Amino acid sequence: MFAAPARAETRAGFVARWLKSYRPNAQTSSAAESDFERRLSSAAFAQTERRVVYDPSYVKLAYPGGDVPADRGVCTDVVVRAYRALGVDLQVGVHEDMAAHFAEYPPIYGRRAPDPNIDHRRVPNLMVFFGRRGKTLPITQDAKDYRPGDVVAWDLGGGVTHVGLVVDRKDAGGARWLIVHNIGLGPKLEDGLFSWKIIGHFRYETPGRR
Repeated sequence: MFAAPARAETRAGFVARWLKSYRPNAQTSSAAESDFERRLSSAAFAQTERRVVYDPSYVKLAYPGGDVPADRGVCTDVVVRAYRALGVDLQVGVHEDMAAHFAEYPPIYGRRAPDPNIDHRRVPNLMVFFGRRGKTLPITQDAKDYRPGDVVAWDLGGGVTHVGLVVDRKDAGGARWLIVHNIGLGPKLEDGLFSWKIIGHFRYETPGRR
């Protein structure tokens, strides 16, 4: 099981340790996606129609159901908002899991207790949460192993992490699904699945433990 070290670590240290312990608990499948995954894909795609300014500022949020202003957000907010559109509140899910298992989460941010204002908006925390509570899928370079509704995390370099959702739109050649993500210009539909090093591949439908 992935567990945080006793002392603080760098982002690059987290990524290295995460990859060393990465163990898929489910197999990829070419089967048609579930209704939940189709709706999750649609909820992510719908965000590309909005103008959103990339803004990582710390904001005090309501709990549960808290969100930054609709015209603000980062990569994690794309994922959080897509799930929330389907009635799944990752703010609550991450906070409750961190409150019960704080030592399992990476000590990157210098905090000694959970913070429901920001924890679910941090990529490493989402990675650990999906790894603990969802399906952890193999990391491959085969586009057929990824399907709409999958959550993918990347290392942009030097431990800078990023996250997005695979959606039911394909690239011009029909070879692979596109992703919706916010890498600085608001939620965009792009052919970016293999643009960076993949460090996490998840499928999460229900809040049940694996």
